[in-house]
Amino acid sequence: MFTIPVRWFLAVALLVLGVGPASAAQVQLPVDALMQDAGEYATRFGVPFDEALRRMRAQGDSVPATDALRETFKDRWAGVAIEHRPSYRIVVLLTGTDPVADQSVMAGGMVVPIVFHTGALATRDAVLAAITAYQAKIRDSLPHPPGLGVDQRTGELVVMIASGDADLDRDGALRTRIATMTGVPVRIEAVDKPSVNMSQDQVAPVSPFIPAPIDSGAIEGGGRVVGTVDGKRYACTTGFVVSDGVRNGVATAAHCPDTLSYVGKRPSDGSRQEWPLEFVGQWGWGYQDVQVNVAPASTSTSFAPLFYADTAKKLARPVATWRYRTSTRAGDFVCHRGERTGYSCAVIAMVDFAPAGDLCGGACLPTWVAVEGPTCQAGDSGAPVFEGSTALGLVKGGTYRRDGTCLFYYYMSTDYLPQGWTLLHQ
Repeated sequence: MFTIPVRWFLAVALLVLGVGPASAAQVQLPVDALMQDAGEYATRFGVPFDEALRRMRAQGDSVPATDALRETFKDRWAGVAIEHRPSYRIVVLLTGTDPVADQSVMAGGMVVPIVFHTGALATRDAVLAAITAYQAKIRDSLPHPPGLGVDQRTGELVVMIASGDADLDRDGALRTRIATMTGVPVRIEAVDKPSVNMSQDQVAPVSPFIPAPIDSGAIEGGGRVVGTVDGKRYACTTGFVVSDGVRNGVATAAHCPDTLSYVGKRPSDGSRQEWPLEFVGQWGWGYQDVQVNVAPASTSTSFAPLFYADTAKKLARPVATWRYRTSTRAGDFVCHRGERTGYSCAVIAMVDFAPAGDLCGGACLPTWVAVEGPTCQAGDSGAPVFEGSTALGLVKGGTYRRDGTCLFYYYMSTDYLPQGWTLLHQ
């Protein structure tokens, strides 16, 4: 009996959606995507693959449980984090001393312990309110504006100062001063290099640029876009395909060039080609770093609701769903696919982070999600951040060690896509 592969049905479904030619890459099923990420998890934490797969399933399945706990304990909520060692569990941090009995949740086919720690000195809301109230004063009091964030593992306000300012915290003087000012617990961390956006400049042009008429093609997330500003050529990464209900386009970082060309392969012969994209708008203040580009009306270029999910661009994933920032947790294991660094995965360090400097048209709000390194480089700006087939956000920038290695990168949650634009999904 002749059997039609399931992937064939998925490819046909994408065409029915009117998104143009199927991806040249292999389109993954959700189970394929989860298995790929689980392989990275197994390597990162040294556990067997089947255990890694259970934990990755549990990560997504346990979100409703932690959302419910946050509401139940909203008056005491200091944070929540996923712990991976010595065993996999969820840790909830609460203020006050009244004990709460440990619980568990069945998620991903495994029992996940939920452990409650009490005694935090401030709620998450209180630390966020302190950042809002005192960010300007803290910035003005230091030679270099620091990064600020909430560590939900400890309930502390983290102040990330430049290493050159470290002497200001001799004997804890700076920590004490900021803690007294804000009324919340404070931890000072020194970083070697300031936060920067991650567009890559002075990139070589692809060869050759092929003017119209050109092959029709499908634009996807996780791909390469290039543009020129003041004679310099910059490279960024496409994030996710979006729609306003009338037009489909692609989202990337607002600090990338306005006018972009998508670099891909000609469907007819596989040669490299640039597809021009028109600028719709950019949103880059405080909590956003996103722009949208669409194909010129005169071309047949279309947009596939897919994003590349491997370094070689041989695998693509459809967006099945997305996750709000409020449901994201410290310790979640997430992945991104950048044009400079390819595919990699790491754990979330902070969900409420305000990058250092003036990268958001001034000071950034504490709405960015910071992810541990070591994989991020210039050229990853706009890249998709994801867990399996769940869209999480778009890469904005990173902070680096003295030797140039990535300390962490941070992304804008898909919560903050521009008004009227939504993710194109399966």
